[in-house]
Amino acid sequence: MPRAVSDGGDNLNGSDVGGSQAPSHFGTDYRVSFPPNKSLLQEFSGTLKDLFFAGDDPLRQYKEQSSWSKRVWLGLRNVFPVLEWGRHYTLSKFKGDFIAGLTIASLCIPQDIGYAKLAHLPPEIGLYGSFVPPLIYPLLGTSRDLAMGPMAVVALLLGTLLQKEIDPKTHPLEYKRLAFTATFFAGITQAALGFFRLGFIIEFLSHAAIIGFMGGAAIIIALQQLKGFLGIKNFTNKTDIVSVMKSIFKSAHHGWNWQTILIAASFLGFLLVTKYIGKKKKKLFWMSATAPLISVIVSTFFVYISRADKHGVAIVKNIEKGINPPSANLIYFSGPFVLKGFKIGAVAGLIALTEAIAVGRTFAGMKDYKLDGNKEMMALGTMNVVGSLTSCYVTTGGFARSAVNCMAGCKTAASNVVMSIVVLLTLLFLTPLFKYTPNAILSSIIISAVLGLIDYKAAYHIWKVDKLDFLACLGAFLGVVFSSVEYGLLIAVAISIAKVLLQSTRPKTALLGNLPRTTIYRKIEQYPDVTTVPGMVIVQVDSAIYFTNSNYVKERILRWLEEEEERQRQQNFPQIEFLIVELSAVVDIDTSGIYALEELFRALKKSKIQLILANPGPTVIQKLRSAKFPELIGEDKISLTVGDAVKRFAPKAVDSV
Repeated sequence: MPRAVSDGGDNLNGSDVGGSQAPSHFGTDYRVSFPPNKSLLQEFSGTLKDLFFAGDDPLRQYKEQSSWSKRVWLGLRNVFPVLEWGRHYTLSKFKGDFIAGLTIASLCIPQDIGYAKLAHLPPEIGLYGSFVPPLIYPLLGTSRDLAMGPMAVVALLLGTLLQKEIDPKTHPLEYKRLAFTATFFAGITQAALGFFRLGFIIEFLSHAAIIGFMGGAAIIIALQQLKGFLGIKNFTNKTDIVSVMKSIFKSAHHGWNWQTILIAASFLGFLLVTKYIGKKKKKLFWMSATAPLISVIVSTFFVYISRADKHGVAIVKNIEKGINPPSANLIYFSGPFVLKGFKIGAVAGLIALTEAIAVGRTFAGMKDYKLDGNKEMMALGTMNVVGSLTSCYVTTGGFARSAVNCMAGCKTAASNVVMSIVVLLTLLFLTPLFKYTPNAILSSIIISAVLGLIDYKAAYHIWKVDKLDFLACLGAFLGVVFSSVEYGLLIAVAISIAKVLLQSTRPKTALLGNLPRTTIYRKIEQYPDVTTVPGMVIVQVDSAIYFTNSNYVKERILRWLEEEEERQRQQNFPQIEFLIVELSAVVDIDTSGIYALEELFRALKKSKIQLILANPGPTVIQKLRSAKFPELIGEDKISLTVGDAVKRFAPKAVDSV
């Protein structure tokens, strides 16, 4: 229980709320300074600068250049980052990129074939996604570590949404056209977000929601792979866990193939063991990176010599030979499928963008370099637009292959080019060799890959830190697992937005007290030993005051006042004469907030309690002055700090501190 201020030593100078240094009181009377008035144009331009450029002047770099040629060169470097890092490219960097490119190529080739099956597309389209898009990204992207190509969750999402519009079995060409249309609009969406600097939109999908969404999607992907793992021919098209498990158990007596199960289980064990070794011993990361390709080669050879395909083991069969054919003529630019393609593409594009930026930031933080989010959006968008014109579906920078790229020693984004060249050679010369590759091995590779998306440690950490965040994580997870990918995504976004609304409409407020023998005022809840000032109540508001929360803030302050009046009355303290509202954390206020303060002032006046504002920021004090609020409560009722207010209006309390 906080105590009333009692005897103590003198403190001539100390810190006040928020850690700011309190002014020295050697005869100087500091007052709150009013910032200069700004014109409407200045306020508007300042708001736009904060919104789109994080307060920076976008033309500052160009203004500092002395000639037009330098400005043009700077502009080209901003658009094409390769012109910056390419000038410093060396043979030693190429060696690192070359090894990393070969390593991720060995990982991506079998994965791409499997991910194409997730999207219900021909296997060669999966390989196309690791040829053209990785050539585009190094020109525009700012990440050194992102490895581009198809991603399991995006493939599942795309396949789930596309097959609701067109059956891929009965109308394969129309299905493929809609896939390219969705990819085109995914790229347009991503590029538009980057061009207009609207990247903050993807922040509404919180980290916790992404963890839950990815974990749920991983489980659904793994369960769907049981079709190939068990050799089931008739399988449900639904993605929820109930439908998938029903389909599996219905076929248990007559639809499972023991040869297929033997192949799948053996190589899944091999993949998991190599992945475990790679995690435990970082120097042996190449084992887990090359394990999928080794599995494909060995299993393909085994099926070929044993002719297991004659005994019910399903195989890939033919993969079209050759590079990506142009597909601009296949994209729907008119008709009923345009809007459907846009909706599917926008959703898939946002998920792909969120994953790539999150992964890119992770590795940029590890290696201590700057990742430009808006340039990344432009790079990913351009990459997918070009990809849609060259028979690719949505590609992004996934965590698994990017982690392998990083551990393999990549130095720049050029490792993507090396990977692309390897995939090109595969498309030109090696695709016939995949004819006898069993579907079971692709299922094992996908299961092994997506298990890493189930980050239970992160989920537990979220639970320990923030229960509301965990609710978003759990909601997204359950939505994906028990309903569908799109509903899981919708739940994730809805819970994340609901959390923001809750925090903005119900901001934190707290009572403050004085730390003994100092002029520091801190929250009573956090520091139980602080002392209250007799005849005063000090309340801190920890949020901007807007129309969404202004009435709540007013009512909460009045409740604090009532509770404190009752407590001080029971302890026979003097009647409360002053209410100090500490505003250092209030970064902004609107007209509703000012009106709420006016109502608070009138309510206090009836009780003969004076309202004092402490430490308002420049934006807040400027708006209060425009509304003539200082004239209403009195200029002297606005103090620089809580300590100043207490000194001015309760000098006896200060003397006893």
